[in-house]
Amino acid sequence: MAAAGLHIRTGIDRLSTMGFVEAATAIPRHLMVFRRLVAAARAGRYRLALLIDYPGFHLRLGQALRRAGVPVLYYIAPQLWAWRPGRIRRLRQAADRLAVVLPFEAGWFQSRGVDCRFVGHPLLDQPRSGREAARQALQLPPESRVLGIFPGSRTPEIHRNWPLFREVASRMMAEGRCTSAIVAGTAEGYYPDPGSIRVFRGAPETVSAAATAVLVKSGTATLEAALSSTPMVVGYRSSWLTYVIARQLMTVDRISLVNLVAERDVVPEFWRLPVSAEAMAAALRPLLDPSSREFSVQQDGLALVRQRLGAPGAAERVAELAGELIG
Repeated sequence: MAAAGLHIRTGIDRLSTMGFVEAATAIPRHLMVFRRLVAAARAGRYRLALLIDYPGFHLRLGQALRRAGVPVLYYIAPQLWAWRPGRIRRLRQAADRLAVVLPFEAGWFQSRGVDCRFVGHPLLDQPRSGREAARQALQLPPESRVLGIFPGSRTPEIHRNWPLFREVASRMMAEGRCTSAIVAGTAEGYYPDPGSIRVFRGAPETVSAAATAVLVKSGTATLEAALSSTPMVVGYRSSWLTYVIARQLMTVDRISLVNLVAERDVVPEFWRLPVSAEAMAAALRPLLDPSSREFSVQQDGLALVRQRLGAPGAAERVAELAGELIG
């Protein structure tokens, strides 16, 4: 956004945190930004607020901005359909209109009194390499079997998922199921004892496109793999306490966006404790063989997901909604 000419008053890097204690220490910074924005809204400086994701802050900010007479367009919906659906009342108070990126969200929010439009997923607008070009970029043989590994982007996620994903990948290589295993690493991520597993710190979508199959943490990376037609196994390892709390709050039985968009089990998920490396390896083995039935069946399911995600042009459709609200 800065490259497009946006003036950044406070960067997200000064606000975002991970963990309960860290979040508490960030409250004063959030309050400062909140008060500054609301004061500017009351002074008549804003014709429209476009709030993107970040519900813990934006649900409160949206309410205050609307009270100050500023129309609010909320883009990327809070996942109330997954947990804490009781916050829907706050969302109705915080937004004049909601722009969502997952097809099933529109009906869910509209049935609960939120003016909502499905705009398509922004991943569809990103340039995407074909498998041949991606393998050339990674210097991989065209016909090799490649395992892509996506343990997450945040440090706590990598810390929990990497040992598990590393064990599964090591088994696949030891068994000869794949000739290469490549981690889609972050710039500063730490991946101890990788052995023969390669860490690639470039564009993660290159790994998705090059891989025969991927082992991936739940999240947007699952949709990236789906758009590259790459079969996957989804895994996530959490602490026991986090798992217990999450199960109390969750209202869905699936955690991968691929399965949620398809509204059925397209890809195997491993997140219910205990998460077993052997079970994940068993699900992954046939997906590294393009001639297997499991590979073919999952490819069909991923085609359905791509169809349901809509067409490119999400940003343009959000801009149209913004123009309507400005009038």
